[in-house]
Amino acid sequence: MQPYSYPDCLKRHLESLPLSEVRFFNTIGSTNDFCLDWANQGATDLSLAVADHQSAGRGRVDRKWMTNPGAALAFSLLMRPRGDEQSHLSLFSPLGAVSIQRALLCMYKIQTEIKWPNDVLASRKKLAGILVENVWDGAELKAIVVGIGVNITPSALPPQDGMIFPATCVESEADQTIDRWQLLAGVLAELLHWRDQLGSPAFFSEWSSHLAFRGEKVIVSGTQRESLIGKLIGIDKDGNLILELNGGKREKVMVGDVRLRAV
Repeated sequence: MQPYSYPDCLKRHLESLPLSEVRFFNTIGSTNDFCLDWANQGATDLSLAVADHQSAGRGRVDRKWMTNPGAALAFSLLMRPRGDEQSHLSLFSPLGAVSIQRALLCMYKIQTEIKWPNDVLASRKKLAGILVENVWDGAELKAIVVGIGVNITPSALPPQDGMIFPATCVESEADQTIDRWQLLAGVLAELLHWRDQLGSPAFFSEWSSHLAFRGEKVIVSGTQRESLIGKLIGIDKDGNLILELNGGKREKVMVGDVRLRAV
């Protein structure tokens, strides 16, 4: 698992971005795992790990996310918390989702929705996922790692019998061949832009206006709680989901081991 000099085409797309360091891997277990270790070795803010093939990628709650060679984007951005970012930790997953949504719209006119808490959908199928992990030293937050996986080609999709949720890819939605390194640069540019607005009214407006299943009846289930069925109202200032249950009572659902589905 030794990084090598990353391709010139990738270098060209990233050269205008204020990244501190880039590590490119032909194959790796998990870019998130690499960045968690890299943080403890002193990696600075905006250090990026990119992989062509990821053999042990993870979603939330250690769900598997495979990345076949040449088929997807798999990368993790390491950030050192600044300002009041420690008070907005629940917003880094939607930060990734908003960045993907904006890049796909601006670059390829693909309309997407953000499925709470950490997926991006196109045509109501999963297109991308985000996994955020943190590095702590006792009570002090040392680093935030935002891991992102985006299905680019049809070969990125898992077998039908292995899908938890229907999936799609960027090339199918755009009906064209996609330069994944160009998309990577676009997502990162959006992420840097929205990072500066994390927690702002503009950030919540962008997230809320693309929230999947808003106004629809959904079921939220998880291993640590009873399933809830209600109308999805929106999100609150902390990024929690708000459901309206039968009788009009509103329930707040916090991010955790939860699964959201339309009814």
